[in-house]
Amino acid sequence: MKHIVSVSLGSSTRDHRVEMELLGEKYLIERIGMDGDLKKLKAAIHQYDGKVDAMGLGGITMLFPVGEKTYFLRSAKPLMKTARETPIVDGTELKMVLEKQAIIHLDQQGILPIRGKKALITVAFDRYSMAQAFMELGCDLVCGDLVFSFGFPFLLRGFNSFRRVVKMLAPVVCLLPFEMLYPTGEREEYVENPEKYARYYREAEIIAGDFLYIQRYMPDDLEGKVIITNTVTEDNVRELKRRGVQTLVTTTPNFEGRSFGNNVIQAIIIAAIGKKPSEITGEEYMQMIKTLNFTPRVERLQKA
Repeated sequence: MKHIVSVSLGSSTRDHRVEMELLGEKYLIERIGMDGDLKKLKAAIHQYDGKVDAMGLGGITMLFPVGEKTYFLRSAKPLMKTARETPIVDGTELKMVLEKQAIIHLDQQGILPIRGKKALITVAFDRYSMAQAFMELGCDLVCGDLVFSFGFPFLLRGFNSFRRVVKMLAPVVCLLPFEMLYPTGEREEYVENPEKYARYYREAEIIAGDFLYIQRYMPDDLEGKVIITNTVTEDNVRELKRRGVQTLVTTTPNFEGRSFGNNVIQAIIIAAIGKKPSEITGEEYMQMIKTLNFTPRVERLQKA
């Protein structure tokens, strides 16, 4: 049996464990949250190093590819060097090829109309390929990087505006501690202020990005909205349904009620292929996604 573990800086309330068969082999896949404790996270990496087939690093991202430039988050970089034997990935390489392809596929196949819609990406710095997909489909795109990361009430309207601001701010932002940029631990458990930026949610037809950013200022009324994200629990789905969300899309598949993060799916693929992460191309990731039949989750939450 292959064993995949995602050690996450996030809340342990979002933990999940599944056993499944892939390509004729059994897999144990689990996500273990550290409740925002960085020391505990490092200890867990040491604990599983050499004892599992691949590890995912969740709740914190090291790499941020933006066009031809890749930015490194200084506070996360040491974590990727903690494991000595077991390959460890944060999901970035998979995310860059998977999310763009998934969104374009949904539109082209008529599964979900996206072209020309009003789309809000909560933090496009972490979802560059997703922003590219919306741009290529002619969406009216706004990026909430300044809002959802820093609480500044300024949307970046259009893909080019986002790129200009990123070029200016990214070198400084990547020097900040991760907890200043992303809700971790107990901050994952609640909506911080449901009315503060409700107007930004109301203006959009599609709300996309990391779920914890989407949840951060999520208003009570999301009637008719489409949510495109990747990591949701059964409780999250029930909450979205209660708030009136029409359609939920996760770019990663549904494993017994839980859509895991990109780091988990990338770790599964690495274990299946048996190569080092640096040796796997984007084409190989997408081919393995097809081979494993990992399709996006599309769930209609409201009755017709």
